[in-house]
Amino acid sequence: MSQPCIFCLIVTGQAPAVTLYEDDQTLAFLDINPINDGHTLVIPRQHHQDIHSMDEAIYRAVAETTRRLTEKIHAALQPDGINLFQANGKAAGQTVFHFHNHILPRYADDKMVVEVHGKLGVDHAELEQLAERIRQHL
Repeated sequence: MSQPCIFCLIVTGQAPAVTLYEDDQTLAFLDINPINDGHTLVIPRQHHQDIHSMDEAIYRAVAETTRRLTEKIHAALQPDGINLFQANGKAAGQTVFHFHNHILPRYADDKMVVEVHGKLGVDHAELEQLAERIRQHL
């Protein structure tokens, strides 16, 4: 890394954060550029650039903290919905290269648009061919 990782600095206390939860493997804190109130980031304490550099145990710990915090944020803020978001690589929108999950409380009038649907009417045979390419790596 040419510059220190801001999330690593937060983990070590060298950069400020408003912490919601921490344990020996994970840390959850409020995003300083929130989309909505309660926008939370969940990270592993160890530096992992993305999902590809993490082992399953650390990923499970981050996933469990994300689940736990999602429930607590829902109880506290009563949003209309919650998005969970995670990006790997610049092309996917990752801007901080330390693995992190976003917990995004959503409200019917927040005007945030999340579009996760793409091609319409993809041929079933094409999907089967794609699935086979992926299955070869399982």
